[in-house]
Amino acid sequence: MGRVVGREEAAAAAADARARGLTVVFTNGCFDILHRGHTDYLSRAKALGDVLVVGVNTDRSVRELRKGEGRPIVPEDDRAAVVAAVASVDLVCLFDEETPYELIGAVQPDVLVKGAGYAEQTIVGADIVKGRGGRVEALEELPGRSTRSIIERILALGPRCLR
Repeated sequence: MGRVVGREEAAAAAADARARGLTVVFTNGCFDILHRGHTDYLSRAKALGDVLVVGVNTDRSVRELRKGEGRPIVPEDDRAAVVAAVASVDLVCLFDEETPYELIGAVQPDVLVKGAGYAEQTIVGADIVKGRGGRVEALEELPGRSTRSIIERILALGPRCLR
């Protein structure tokens, strides 16, 4: 089970893992309403290395991303704790900036992972990782498994979903 740590501790743990010859993988996201699409993605990200570090957006940064009215639904501390409980996750670190660029710079991962919806040239931090000889991976997402689709189904059901 993973741990929620600060930026400095995440950077130190990643440096220690690399010193032991382990491959550090990094990904990030809001992870609001954790679902199968998330857990599948995190498992596949972990399979690309030895240590998986996950950056989780703070509530403020989620609002900056304009994910939708009322988002995030789940507060940042809860989202971080739930992501840390996923078996494939080693470390979770909240980040408050609009992008995880500074966190990626601190962690210095060997592999940077995002969903396949991102073109490599638009993936934040790709320059950092590739600049030190690492690689960037884009993983296909499970069709129909998104936070937005879950929220849309709940809204469509309206009060009926509370019965």
